[in-house]
Order: sequence, then C-alpha cells, then structure tokens
Amino acid sequence: MRRGAVRSVVVAGLLVLAGAGAGPAGAWAGPEADVSYHGRVALQRGQLRVWMVPQNEGPSALANATVRVRLSADLADAQEPAAGCARAGEREVVCETGPLPEHGRGRHIGLVLGLRERPAEVAVRIDTWWNGGAADRNHGNDEHVVLALDTGDAYAF
Repeated sequence: MRRGAVRSVVVAGLLVLAGAGAGPAGAWAGPEADVSYHGRVALQRGQLRVWMVPQNEGPSALANATVRVRLSADLADAQEPAAGCARAGEREVVCETGPLPEHGRGRHIGLVLGLRERPAEVAVRIDTWWNGGAADRNHGNDEHVVLALDTGDAYAF
C-alpha cells in the first residue's frame, strides 16, 4: 500500500477544504473538471464489495482526486485496504483515483470490506472527498447512495 501517497492526498484535501486555491471574494482560481464514478456494490454474509471506475468529463485533466466510501454499518477491525486506499473512520474508506485525463477514466478501484456484523442491508455513500483542486459544478454524477441488500446481488451506480 502506498500510505505516503494516500496521506498526501488527504493532506491536500484538507488544504482545499480550508480554502486554499480560492481567489478574492471566494472566486475559484483553479481548474475545472467534472469527476464522476460508475460501478457496483454487493453485500454478502457481512462482506461488502465495491468496484468503481472514476471518470473525468473535463474540461481539465486532474493529477489525482480522492473518492470517499461511507457506510451505514461499522467496518470490522481488521481490514486489508486496496492499494491507494485507507480507512478513514469506523464507517469510511478513502481512495486516490490516480490521474484523471480530460474526457478519460482513472484506475479501477476494487474494495473488499469486512463488516463488524452481518446486516441485512447497508447504505453505501460514494462521493468526491478531494478533487485535485478543481471546481466541479456537476455533483449529480459524483455523489451516489446505493442500498445493498445481503443477497450477493450487484447494485449499479
């Protein structure tokens, strides 16, 4: 796992949230991009699988971004996060997307998350936590809520 890379993305995200990059009177001085996520989730016997591909519709390329996956159930104590991902709380995981070219896709992100208990359903919230310092005016395609039932069936977003 590249903990240093994830840590740098998390720190950069905090700087963006604190207002770095904002110009006079709150005007945004950075690039503009339209980040989105497409994938599926499946829940079976206390294990949640999340597979997604980040995408950027432009108009600017991004060197990196961070996607956040939040759950309605607690994660098990022992987790083996995928490369570029880190646990960020009892119910939260963040992953770097890698480079997002203008009008292109990022790396595939696959998570296998153990849950503390075996819930009948889990609400999975997927959103952009840090977008590489870009303005994104269309959050309709990067904020998803998916209800996964404990059937093993895949639910698309």
